[in-house]
Amino acid sequence: MAGKDGPAMQLAINTVLQAAAIMGAERLVPATFAHLDACFYAGQAHIDFARLLLDHGARFAVPAWTNNGLVSLEQPELRAGEADADTIAGARELMHLYIKIGARPVWTCAPYQLPDRPALGDHIIVGESNAVSFYNAVIGARTNKYGDFLDVACALTGKVPLARLHTDEGRAGQIVLDTSAVPDKLKSGDIFFHLMGHVMGQKAGSLIPVIEGLPESTSEDNLKAISAAGAAAGGVELWHGVGITPEAATLDGALQGKSPAAQIAITVDDLAQARNQLSSGTDGPLNMVALGTPHFSLTEFAELAPLLAGRKVHQDVKVYVTTSRFIRDLAAAQGHIAPLEAAGVDIITDTCTYFSPAVRGCTGRAMTNAAKWAYYAPGMLGIEVCFGSLAECAESAVAGEVWRDHDIWRSLQ
Repeated sequence: MAGKDGPAMQLAINTVLQAAAIMGAERLVPATFAHLDACFYAGQAHIDFARLLLDHGARFAVPAWTNNGLVSLEQPELRAGEADADTIAGARELMHLYIKIGARPVWTCAPYQLPDRPALGDHIIVGESNAVSFYNAVIGARTNKYGDFLDVACALTGKVPLARLHTDEGRAGQIVLDTSAVPDKLKSGDIFFHLMGHVMGQKAGSLIPVIEGLPESTSEDNLKAISAAGAAAGGVELWHGVGITPEAATLDGALQGKSPAAQIAITVDDLAQARNQLSSGTDGPLNMVALGTPHFSLTEFAELAPLLAGRKVHQDVKVYVTTSRFIRDLAAAQGHIAPLEAAGVDIITDTCTYFSPAVRGCTGRAMTNAAKWAYYAPGMLGIEVCFGSLAECAESAVAGEVWRDHDIWRSLQ
């Protein structure tokens, strides 16, 4: 605070203390990990802030990993410089600045898929919305949603305000969403979890929801889908799945013995409405299929590869799968990437396809299996979106037009 470590570190600790005062925290606690969102370029202020840190020798006190960037450092041609030359150049410069400051350049919105992830009860610093929700709910690590540049300030000092979701009492469920009326067959498909997350976000807003009735077979990919969709459609930073997530062995445990503000029965009609909301366009000829929001996991690659192996994507369709470099390399080693690339799929790292300016080929009508992508892309890119399951996306990519699995759609009627 006195400035002996330089003006950058002085700014960092004063920022953390100011945030603590706003939150009503009585003290700071040590953090063990950070996932930085401030490396995503949103204007000259991001460059100026990072240069200040670098020029004055600031270094992170905890392992600090990078969120995805506006551009891909591995594939610079994805977003042509002439589309918005200043923005593209600024985004690249910012990513390189954070590497120089000492951040680990993982460039992913799904850092929880990488090794050495935080553990239950760890206090961490996360800004990316789906990662905040996933870390809190699925892993049971503790983070508030740290915006730019508070995320960096906390990572530099290694301290976070002991407030809200860092406290025991701040993690109690507040609203119950009961899915017992949803047929088990519908729950067995990947589309259910994206739709459920979207419904959760709308019903809960910024409250902490507790979901009853998730199947025992629920996977981390399914939990990722709920986390991402709930954070996009609402302000969900933490949710509990009874019998599934680590702080929700029972409903009473998730609620910490308190009465919920509301108990809501989720119906097939709720899910059907979510499906309709996530499909801004009508079915028809496709221009693009976008997968990997949040970034594709190894198991998702293992599911997609056999759907397209030995086949060809339609000549009029661009198929993009976004993922981290780590998962890309792991999937390649396990033989999942080669058949996808042979089919005509482009694997993208470091960034996401709903960001503007658009990646090449991102015009007209697009299809996705990700509720988060479907929620943001129409406004970000000005395109029509058709939402469907992973299998529907694969079949549509080959057909060149939206293909529907009638069993899924009948179950949503």
